[in-house]
Formats: sequence, C-alpha cells, structure tokens
Amino acid sequence: MNNERCDLLCVDAPRAEAIREGLLGIEDAQEAAERARALSDPTRLMLAAALREGGELCVCDLAWISGRAQNLVSHHLRWLRSHRLVASRRDGKLVMYSLTDEGRSLLGAVLGEGAGVIS
Repeated sequence: MNNERCDLLCVDAPRAEAIREGLLGIEDAQEAAERARALSDPTRLMLAAALREGGELCVCDLAWISGRAQNLVSHHLRWLRSHRLVASRRDGKLVMYSLTDEGRSLLGAVLGEGAGVIS
C-alpha cells in the first residue's frame, strides 16, 4: 500500500474542477517559481533582507553590509530587479535600490513572519 495515493477513485469532480480553474496557468507558475528561486541564493537573500531593514540603499552600502564585492552585489541586484523583487532609481551619480511590494512579500514568506535581519 502506498500512503501517497488513494486506494479508491473518489474524485469530487465539481470541487476539483473549481480548484483547477482557479489555479495559476503553467506560464504564471513558471514565472512565480523563477521569482522564488531569486531568493534561493544566499547573497540575494542577504541583500533583500538588508533592503528590508534599510529601506533604500546604494550598491556601496549593500556591498559593505553584505561583505561582498560591489560588482557581485550589482550582478545580484540586476537579477533581483529583472524578477521585479527590487526597484531602482537614480539619485545623481548613485543608484538607489529598494524592495518592491512583491519582493517584501516573498522575503517575508521565505524568512517567516516577524523574521529580522539574517545573521
């Protein structure tokens, strides 16, 4: 006996169909999985957590906070921005980064409710 399968076919067709109709399509699910993968990298997760704590930070600050090289931080920020988890704006010669609402929500889900700065 397999504990992961029903031994009896008992599909509640109306309920199952209603659930299936409300689910993400495969393309939306693929895109959501990519965004979730964005925070599977420890450096990107650390940068997102720093942005949650700091609000808006430049690459220099994020490099110092994370202990990573600026070019590596820039690379990861581009990746996060391309997945709409981080937004950027130019302030003179600086580029300032902040979490988007989507980035904040995903980070909260990954770290758990009430989680603080990652150590």
